[in-house]
Amino acid sequence: MAAGKAKRLPRWMTVNNLRRGMAVAGLVAALALHDGLPAIAEDKPSPAEVAQPAAAPDATHAVIPIVVARELRDDPLPLSLLDLPPKDLGIAGAKLAITDNNTTGRFMNQEFRLDPIEEADPAKLIQDVVQKVDAGAHFVLVDATPDTLLKLADALKGKEALLINYSAPDDGLREENCRPQVLHTAPTRTMLADALAQYLVWKKWNRWLLVLGPTEKDKLYAEALRRAAKRFGAKIVEERTFTYDSGNRRSDGGFEQVQQQIPTFTQSAPDYDVLVVADEGSLFGDYLPYRTWDPRPVAGTAGLVAESWHPAIELWGGTQFQNRFKKLADRTMRPTDYNAWLGARIIGEAASRTKSTDYKDLVAYIKGPSFDVAGFKGVGLSIRNWNGQIREPILVTTPKMLVTVSPQQGFLHQVSELDTLGIDKPETKCQAYTQ
Repeated sequence: MAAGKAKRLPRWMTVNNLRRGMAVAGLVAALALHDGLPAIAEDKPSPAEVAQPAAAPDATHAVIPIVVARELRDDPLPLSLLDLPPKDLGIAGAKLAITDNNTTGRFMNQEFRLDPIEEADPAKLIQDVVQKVDAGAHFVLVDATPDTLLKLADALKGKEALLINYSAPDDGLREENCRPQVLHTAPTRTMLADALAQYLVWKKWNRWLLVLGPTEKDKLYAEALRRAAKRFGAKIVEERTFTYDSGNRRSDGGFEQVQQQIPTFTQSAPDYDVLVVADEGSLFGDYLPYRTWDPRPVAGTAGLVAESWHPAIELWGGTQFQNRFKKLADRTMRPTDYNAWLGARIIGEAASRTKSTDYKDLVAYIKGPSFDVAGFKGVGLSIRNWNGQIREPILVTTPKMLVTVSPQQGFLHQVSELDTLGIDKPETKCQAYTQ
């Protein structure tokens, strides 16, 4: 090449093409970040390239703390090792919701932060939460016994605090013992029983053999099943109480003993279509499928189960949702995680819709008629204005698969078909909730 003559660049290295390539790469990286996918990069930037001057704080930037109050309980171990609760049960769901809230919040100078409190002593838990509220936290997600939840609500009476119960299914917390500053994302026992009953009746499995355990929780769920049977036209042909020794559930005879015990226990029952079981502690219910005297399906708290979420859901964007949770928690999402996620998302949704962080503005909107929140269930989820319970579809599942979603087709309601699940407004005993 002659001296002084400029070297011609290849066509692909022209300035315009380089600019186009850089723009495309930037777009790909932006889309990857938006969708939660890893951006494509050949080389990692140096620390000097990463370090940037800190942006000046924005005077309008607002932080919204969300407290998670979790009462640690010494519950009996479930029968299956697969059902052992993870240590971050519920908290992991709330963490995902914080990420989701901040995705939108950063465009409106809103930042959400999670502040977990875990305590085995109910009095200490209540004390710690009251201190957080006095320091400026207005929103508390609660995983506690009904008694602790009520004491916490009463301790916060008159303060700017909204509690969201994401674990306790007790109908009494929404009815005779309701509190106006408490919302509920955990479905009630009546909602779960109604969802299951609608499907069983749709299948024309109308004759039920009810088996319940001896605990108070088992009796409450059994009562919800009785109500559902009466409400939707099923018949409980007989009730039997299963007694067990919790000290030898995994030993002292093992499966041979169970294999002989369960058929004998279910023998000589009146003709029935399905065995419905009330065993909320999962202490014996999983023994029933495939061991009954008569070849019958099992439903209730074992076998075919109604719940708020299931790790196999793929519909309505569920796959992407499940993948994001799995990446964050390194496990599958459980119903309690979903309930906690939904509680934190209610707050985030209200903040983004109202463009406000004021406590009174957010609560008024959440309890108002125009509020709804997407919950990966195909419809918007809203709050019942008579007891603070979120209305939502309930999934009916086996351990590995979704079977159906209730309310079932043909079960109608004058306001919302979702209100065919649980206590409807004309039935409510709640007097304290703000109408």
